[in-house]
Amino acid sequence: MNPTGFDLPPMLAAFIFGLMGGAHCIGMCGGIMSALTFAVPPSMRQPARLGGLLLSYNLGRILSYMIAGASVAALGTLLSLSPSAGMALQAFAAVMLILMALYIANWWKGLLKVEAVGRRVWKHIEPFGRRLMPVVKLPQAFALGAVWGWLPCGLVYSMLAWSLAIADPLEGALLMGAFGLGTLPALLATGIAARQLSGLIRHPTTRSIAALSIIAFALWQLYDLAVSHSY
Repeated sequence: MNPTGFDLPPMLAAFIFGLMGGAHCIGMCGGIMSALTFAVPPSMRQPARLGGLLLSYNLGRILSYMIAGASVAALGTLLSLSPSAGMALQAFAAVMLILMALYIANWWKGLLKVEAVGRRVWKHIEPFGRRLMPVVKLPQAFALGAVWGWLPCGLVYSMLAWSLAIADPLEGALLMGAFGLGTLPALLATGIAARQLSGLIRHPTTRSIAALSIIAFALWQLYDLAVSHSY
C-alpha cells in the first residue's frame, strides 16, 4: 500500500518524509547527539572517531525503527484479514500522516498525546542507554542508538501506522529503514553545515511546504480509498 496515492515508490516516499521531518529530528535527537559527542573524552575526539561513533549510533537507531516496522506490519497481517479492515488501516495511516504534517509545521501538537503513551514504556528502556555512557567504542554507540531508537516520537509513530497498513513485515522494516535514512542528513551534519541546515529546515516556510506536501499526499490517498470503495 502506497499511502501517497501517487506512483511514487513507498520507500522513496518514506525517505522523503524523513527528510521533511529533519527539523523535528534536530529538536528531538540533536541534544542526544551533542551529549554523545561531549561524553567522549577530549583526547579521543578526532573527527574520524566522532564520525564513526555518530554513524554507528544512527545505524542502531534505524535498526530499532526497522524492528518496530516489521513488528507492527506483522500485526497488520492479522488486522487486515478482511477488505474493509484493510481499507480502515489505510485510512488510519493517511490520517496519521496528516497529523505528522501538522506536527512538523507546528500547527497542531496532537501527536504529543501519542508520545505521552510511549513515555510510559520509555522510562523502562532509557536506563539501559545511560549504562552505555560514555561511548568510546563503535559497538557501544550502535547499542546506544538501538536503545534511543525507541524514544517516543510522533513522527516515528506516524510512519509505523503506515507499516501497519502495509501488513508485510519485510516491507514494513524496509519502509522504516528508508524513513530512518531520510533523517540522517539532519542528524549527521556538523559545524557550519549543521547551522546552515538547521536554519533552513527549521524555517517556518520550509516546515509549511513540507507539511502541505505530506497533507496533499494523505488527502489524495483518502480520496483514492473513497473512490475505490464506491465501486
